[in-house]
Amino acid sequence: MEIFSSYNVIIGISLTIILSFIFNGIAKKTNIPAVLMLIVLGIVFQYGIKAFGGAEVDFFPMLEVLGIVGLIMIVLEAALELELKREKLIPILKSFAIALIGLVASAYVAAIILKALIDGMTMQSALLYATPLSILSSAIIIPSVAGLSDYKKEFHIYESTFSDILGIMMFYFLTGRLNPAEDGGITGFTLNLILTIVISLIASYGIILIFQKIKSPVKLFLLIAVLLLLYGLGKKMHLSSLIIILIFGLVIANMKLFFQWKLERLLDLEKAKTIYHELHVITAETAFVVRTLFFVIFGITIVLSSLLSFKVALISILIIISIYVIRFGLLRLFLGKDISPQVFIAPRGLITVLLFYAIPAEAIIPGFEPGILLFVIIGTSLIMTGGMIRDKKGQDDELTSAQVEAAATAEVAHIMGATTDLSTIENSLNEDGEIYE
Repeated sequence: MEIFSSYNVIIGISLTIILSFIFNGIAKKTNIPAVLMLIVLGIVFQYGIKAFGGAEVDFFPMLEVLGIVGLIMIVLEAALELELKREKLIPILKSFAIALIGLVASAYVAAIILKALIDGMTMQSALLYATPLSILSSAIIIPSVAGLSDYKKEFHIYESTFSDILGIMMFYFLTGRLNPAEDGGITGFTLNLILTIVISLIASYGIILIFQKIKSPVKLFLLIAVLLLLYGLGKKMHLSSLIIILIFGLVIANMKLFFQWKLERLLDLEKAKTIYHELHVITAETAFVVRTLFFVIFGITIVLSSLLSFKVALISILIIISIYVIRFGLLRLFLGKDISPQVFIAPRGLITVLLFYAIPAEAIIPGFEPGILLFVIIGTSLIMTGGMIRDKKGQDDELTSAQVEAAATAEVAHIMGATTDLSTIENSLNEDGEIYE
């Protein structure tokens, strides 16, 4: 039987998407990241394919394309939710600082660990390998923090998005340094960044002004195609293409801020808002499907035997410890004492895998075990799960205590004659278990 026949592939993809939807529901109730369940599903598929005698398939090209499209959709989805207001300037700057310092510090410490424990590692190659391991995964974080308070949720959206973009820029800066002929140094990197921002703003204004005049109801995938085209062309021009996506999302999500003075007259706000809302829906849906397929295929390609190596476990555990020690120090410095569950939310995922496979052939170190990648991804995801469950349990305990105290106060008031109706006591408690004023 041909396991990869057209109908089998259709059935497999359909079941995967249905199961992913169920996993999202389970994740909301248990705080176990849906990504972990998708990876496990991929491992099950891997053994199922082997059991039925399926031929060896090179999934990497598909994994790479899904990773790039998923990254674009995830960053765009995050950018569409970010409001740029004066009162949010400080939280944005704090998130940026934490993402940047955390990325550089984690990469440097991880590079020291890799250089010390892996034969053939130079500091330059160690930094290149350490960078993917130091980037937060917005693909895991953004769906996982939906139940947090608005302030904490917003912080994680900003931080993980900045970490993705800064991490990718750092990775390609390091790969550029492998070839002295193409290495422009810090000056070239800065000029490249400025050029990217300018092109991004011009493209964003142009896209919004053109698309608000298109009357056809079928235009959202055209818009997605234009963004993918800009991303691809930006990569060919060695620009920081993800910034193009981020800035477009910020511009369309904050049109009143970017379209002022004479530009305001060019904007049809109602039509542009319609595009924004429809884009928000289609981006979220596309990101869900692409993220699902990416992590399942990643699970199919995993070699579980690499996790059994003592050396892999030692390196991975040391890297994970360094990640959380650095994160704890940064969050205490910038955010104060209220850092739960933020301190636990530092998973690695889609970007880590994608950049690992993008390491140039001339920089590959044979002694590096891919199992380190999987170990760190699973380890950080499990720590995030434990931290969020612990935080949720603490909130529930606190809420129960508040309700008991409020009920006791109401009962005393009843006995003292302040009220004569027990239903009034029940109705006097709000959702937080406190007495209405």
